[in-house]
Amino acid sequence: MSRGCPRITERMIVMATNVIMPQMGESIFEGTITKWHKKVGERVEKDEPLFEISTDKVDVEIPAPVAGLLTEIKVAEGATVEINTVVAVIGGAASAAAVPVAANPAGQAAPTIAQPVSEPSLSSPAIHAASAGAGRRLRSSPLVRRIAKDNHLDLGQVAGTGSDGRITKDDVLRFLSHAGTDSTPAPPQVPQVLPLSRMRSIIAQRMVDSLAISPHVHDVFKIDMTRIVRLREREKAGFEQRNGIKLTYMPFIAAAAIEALRKFPIVNASLIDGSIHYHPRIHLGIAVALEWGLIVPVVKNAAERSFVDLARSIADLAERARAKKLKPDEASGSTFTLTNSGIFGDEFGMPIINQPESAIMAIGALKKEVVVVTDAEGNDSIAIRSMQHFCLAYDHRTIDGADGGKFMAHLKKTLESWNREIG
Repeated sequence: MSRGCPRITERMIVMATNVIMPQMGESIFEGTITKWHKKVGERVEKDEPLFEISTDKVDVEIPAPVAGLLTEIKVAEGATVEINTVVAVIGGAASAAAVPVAANPAGQAAPTIAQPVSEPSLSSPAIHAASAGAGRRLRSSPLVRRIAKDNHLDLGQVAGTGSDGRITKDDVLRFLSHAGTDSTPAPPQVPQVLPLSRMRSIIAQRMVDSLAISPHVHDVFKIDMTRIVRLREREKAGFEQRNGIKLTYMPFIAAAAIEALRKFPIVNASLIDGSIHYHPRIHLGIAVALEWGLIVPVVKNAAERSFVDLARSIADLAERARAKKLKPDEASGSTFTLTNSGIFGDEFGMPIINQPESAIMAIGALKKEVVVVTDAEGNDSIAIRSMQHFCLAYDHRTIDGADGGKFMAHLKKTLESWNREIG
């Protein structure tokens, strides 16, 4: 290389990579960024979670497409943008600036290296720095500052647990929840006003729409689950050892519901554009409660699955729903839904139909009760049995009371006289 040609440095070959809002399914055209896992100036590895988005189907983590420094954030948390919008940049000049530069040839001046940006460069004021007493710099979001203002709270009293001491929403709410528990007088309290999350606003609208669309009827049956309780207790250790998953009650209930749906296909149908559509397959929705809302993953082609496959699919979908790892098509297309409100201890719930389905069934708490049992000769006796309430909500435009009652009676018979192999 001649003395007149500068040596190629690492800084000169670092390329910028645009991070775009991905399309999470054919029918999804926008997404809301709910959380950034990295700040500008921080390094991210390829496939490491970079940010989280919420769509009308799922909440999901989006991995970084390449490794490098996050040099720019273009879309703030809480903003909704169309698919293929550039939301961030990895690499480029600022990224290269942090990479050691090769030695310069003799006689040439060293290039000036810019320092990495320490704060996100956002198009909207998502992150704010303010000075407080004792020279302390407080970093917080507009939401945090609004909560503090509504509660007459000096943010200088709150310890920030975010990056570089940033005060998060959880920090403020935790402080407010403990305010007044010691001898220090708590600041005046006023009602908190928090904006609806993307998921919560979608849930709210769908619930309103469903009640407006479908005349709801609810049938409640009490079912004796003693036979299944004893079977599960006897088989759960071996089942987990053979199949690698825990044996819960949900696959028993799901299998019984599938059998009843096959016998009464009207419960698996949908009313669309004035016509009843009988679905050729059963796609079973399983409602999963999340800390930030609720989602309904779907076991596709549920009637074709064995008991073990059904149990494995339910467990896998629920786990990935909580970890924000679901794909959009795994949370759409259900034809009938199960929701287990009994995990919170209630006797039974009266659910709202998950449109465009015609029915949804809520599962109540499993409890031991003293009941009257009748033997084959007609003799009555008192016994302790494991009982559980099930509530079917159905659209009265498509499903008559007789069909709803027959469906539930068949479910009851299947569960109370369970005689299937579980694998």
